[in-house]
Amino acid sequence: MQRKNKGEKMNKSLHPWLRRHLVCPLHKSYLKFSGDKLVCKEGHSFPVIAGVPVMLLKEVKLPCYPRYEDLWNAVNKYLQGERSIYTPKSRADKIDPFVNKIIVGTCGNLYKGLKNRLTQYPIPELILPKGNNDVFLDIGCNWGRWSISAAKKGYLTVGIDPSIDAIMAAKRVAEQYSLNVIYVVADSRFLPFDNDSFDIVFSYSVLQHFYLENVKLALQEIKRVLKHKGLSVIQMANKYGIRNLFIQCERGFKQPENFDVRYWSPHMLLETFSTFIGPSYILADGFFSLNPQLTDIRILPPFNRFIVITSEFLKYLSRLVPFIKYFADSVYIISRPL
Repeated sequence: MQRKNKGEKMNKSLHPWLRRHLVCPLHKSYLKFSGDKLVCKEGHSFPVIAGVPVMLLKEVKLPCYPRYEDLWNAVNKYLQGERSIYTPKSRADKIDPFVNKIIVGTCGNLYKGLKNRLTQYPIPELILPKGNNDVFLDIGCNWGRWSISAAKKGYLTVGIDPSIDAIMAAKRVAEQYSLNVIYVVADSRFLPFDNDSFDIVFSYSVLQHFYLENVKLALQEIKRVLKHKGLSVIQMANKYGIRNLFIQCERGFKQPENFDVRYWSPHMLLETFSTFIGPSYILADGFFSLNPQLTDIRILPPFNRFIVITSEFLKYLSRLVPFIKYFADSVYIISRPL
């Protein structure tokens, strides 16, 4: 009886949208609660921690970074009740310690001087129109900056990331904004959602780090979970961007390793995304940086502000003279499933 009550309580802790759309990431079968775990009919089980489903598969052998072993070690610490080193010491903390520590890793080199010195969250502006409770998936959300942006714009937002530390930080940040964002620990190559679940699938500064075979798996999953008239908006690094050419030259044009950025040609982006999702086109996102956000202009050092302003000018110019977008460092690839 006690076990049944625990399961019922855990079931209610899940957001109603998840109770309708969450599936086994491998078999895509629906899930039932067994105690404090979600179980599929094939026997896979997934823990739920503080209302967050952990939908990572244990048998994945494909190359990825971070390693699955490390991801599961972090999950097990939460299951054992260990306090994360990133847990805020006080509710009075204005900026979550996880965000303060990882700001350069999530937002790029323009933010180097802000590590452990943030006074406000750098929340970017989506290029999308206002949502009317359309369902929005943020792949690789980390601490949730784009998820926050989408929720503030009126989307029913689901953020996923394979790092439980990142997801727990995202959950805390959303609570600071009093926003009801849904978070799941999950792998973009094995999305734990049923078919035709999302109006928008978005990802920023994530797939550009993937091995090619992993990008293809993620794109197949994106197409599967998108609704018929849905939209995929994915940021990628352009091989011919001015700054990107310099970085590749510094590397000696060697093959990237682990979580290094992979640079794609516009032709390869269009061919791959059109093949795996549907008709696609490219928009310039930024120049001289992979994350030039005009909304962060106030918190950046003076020279970095200049970079962002110049990027904005060139981005505007690329709409008037389309070939300029092929020299942007950061691009969006926009796709619709057939």
